[in-house]
Amino acid sequence: MHKIGENRSILGILGGLGPLSSAYFYELITEHTEASRDQDHIDIILSSRATTPDRTAFIMGRSEEDPLPYMIEDAKLLEQYGADAIVIPCNTAHYFIKEVRRSVNVPVPSIITETCRHIKESGRKKALILATEGTVSSGSYQAELESMGLEWAVPDEDGQRIVTDIIYGDVKSGRVPSPEKLFSVAYPMFEAGCDCAILGCTELSVLKRQFKDDVRFVDSLEALAYCAIKLFGHKPTGFTSDYEE
Repeated sequence: MHKIGENRSILGILGGLGPLSSAYFYELITEHTEASRDQDHIDIILSSRATTPDRTAFIMGRSEEDPLPYMIEDAKLLEQYGADAIVIPCNTAHYFIKEVRRSVNVPVPSIITETCRHIKESGRKKALILATEGTVSSGSYQAELESMGLEWAVPDEDGQRIVTDIIYGDVKSGRVPSPEKLFSVAYPMFEAGCDCAILGCTELSVLKRQFKDDVRFVDSLEALAYCAIKLFGHKPTGFTSDYEE
């Protein structure tokens, strides 16, 4: 669908899952791409269908509204627009990634694979998975970490309840809570042997703005942004010290 500027490359963002984290992902890519003028940045098209049914509710069997048809339709629209690759800034949506990939003819990098690859490359050994119930129950992170020879842990029932409340009770409701709420779950797990904690829900990524330099917290949204910038041949800049630039 390219007309003016036929040779440009376009990144498609399949967003709205949720809206705040999609906007923050766009901000991350812009902030962390080395550029001296507007034209040095990546051309991006963002689809933010906020009305996509809840991924966790469907995965956990609490809803019969399947988000996959919405995601496939949006992926196809992004491809038709001219996207040369599509990223999905939502960890829980990884549950559907194989079907989304089959529906288009462009690369669809995985936020979970990129996050785990960064953990491996930065020398960590055991990761705490902080994510939605849907992501935890699907085993997506567990399987990916194990495939890379890494150990993992998840919060206990009370800890998961706190994480879920941050995601749904706070961020998805338009509030960004104090990071102390998240620290109350993560810090005991650091003491128990985890050397990092995955912010495995992009709503949790929004909290990372309050403790950007703490490399113990591996932000999945940052990992995906780093991947996207490199994929489009641009130079990443301003990431935490555990990223190579």
